[in-house]
Amino acid sequence: MDLLEKANRVYLDNFKPEIWFGRCIFLSWYCDVGTCKFCFRSTQKSRIKHAENARRSISSILTEALLCKNFGWRIEFLTGGYRIFPIDDLVNITKLVSEVYGEKIWLNLGVLEKQDLEKFRPYIEGIVASIETIDEDLHNTVCPNKPIKPYVEMLKNSRGLKKSITIVIGLGEKKEDIKLLHDFIAKNKLDRITFYALRPIAGTIYTKGPSTEDYLYWIAETRIKFPKLEIIAGTSATRVNEIDLVLKAGANAITKFPATKMFNSNEARIIEEKIRKANRTFTSTLTKLPKVNWNKQIDKLKLDNNLKDQIRLKLNEYLEVMGRLRN
Repeated sequence: MDLLEKANRVYLDNFKPEIWFGRCIFLSWYCDVGTCKFCFRSTQKSRIKHAENARRSISSILTEALLCKNFGWRIEFLTGGYRIFPIDDLVNITKLVSEVYGEKIWLNLGVLEKQDLEKFRPYIEGIVASIETIDEDLHNTVCPNKPIKPYVEMLKNSRGLKKSITIVIGLGEKKEDIKLLHDFIAKNKLDRITFYALRPIAGTIYTKGPSTEDYLYWIAETRIKFPKLEIIAGTSATRVNEIDLVLKAGANAITKFPATKMFNSNEARIIEEKIRKANRTFTSTLTKLPKVNWNKQIDKLKLDNNLKDQIRLKLNEYLEVMGRLRN
């Protein structure tokens, strides 16, 4: 608790007492690498032989961007597995998502070569490197085909863009590894970090996630070491009761909660209650549908009419599910 109190003071000295929800927009369920030992996509690699069989529709992707804009959700990043679309298609999707959302966005699409990164630059605020675990030996075991070095090179090539990494707690890291992480943050001049608490996936080698205490340790120590770093913390339906502690540990935002599928659920209401308990103002919503003239917003989009009609249909599907009162 002493650590949390110290981290909370550091947070309040550097940020407003606010929190937002970050929504990752996924482009597919496929990854051409597919060998990371904790990842859902590794369980799908043998089932999905071709990327085109697991791509989301453009209308679905853009509908999520429209939801983010109106529910006060920030797009944490646009993401997907390796080699899901040709690079020019990815650039176009990024452009469209940015236009629908009304702001530049963050990108997490694996290692991007310098010349490809430049194509995205007009539409993105920052770039994310999925480091997952900072101990190189552990990383090489858990992510055998996704080495750290190319990500570091990508971060070096990201001058003029904000920089972030993702770290998963519960992969087998040791507490003393936090010095390696803090050295990495400082050396690469990161603006943001996203911590995830491992959620075990059936078919992987992992059966248990980290304790709340272990998860808080990494967040709080990082907040104290880097007072102005933006910290995002992943949660899930089974971890909502720790949200107030996660915020006191210094997180600016939460992510990973299945917001559309569990909108206004008991778990969503617990999250908002825990946010109030932590004396934070929630700038997003997970429980109340906003009053929006959706058709008017869609009509204003600079898209062809066929795509607009597809977005209307997809949006109605989302809103129908989200509008149901859940127990």
